[in-house]
Amino acid sequence: MVDDISDEDELAGLREKRAGDLKSRVNVPAGFPGTVREVTDMNIHDLISTHQYLVVDCWSEWCGPCMTMAPVIDELAVEFAGMVTIGKCDADMNPEIMEAFQISAVPTLLFFANGSLAGRLTGVHSGEGIRTSLVRIFGL
Repeated sequence: MVDDISDEDELAGLREKRAGDLKSRVNVPAGFPGTVREVTDMNIHDLISTHQYLVVDCWSEWCGPCMTMAPVIDELAVEFAGMVTIGKCDADMNPEIMEAFQISAVPTLLFFANGSLAGRLTGVHSGEGIRTSLVRIFGL
């Protein structure tokens, strides 16, 4: 009987390990805490109206400074998960957003609080600088 219990425990451990391995190889679904949402001309208004605090990173793939900030934005999405929704908007693919918010340079971060534009940052900023802006603008 003792062998049966240890075999069951070993099997349960193997199942947990396998499930963890599979999760690490699968994309995390949109909306899962800590994920970065895709922001488009089609969904921007819905995101603004349904998320109390939203930060939109407007970027372009040809933009070196945008690529520098990309991992910082990803880290902040995890750090502020459950408090702030972080999204990324490809400026070249979403001209309506660029026009509506008068964005002429990337990277630009737009901060929305309770459905309204509450602030913006243009250019490259450190993780600490963006974090400070998040806390100040959203009162976190």
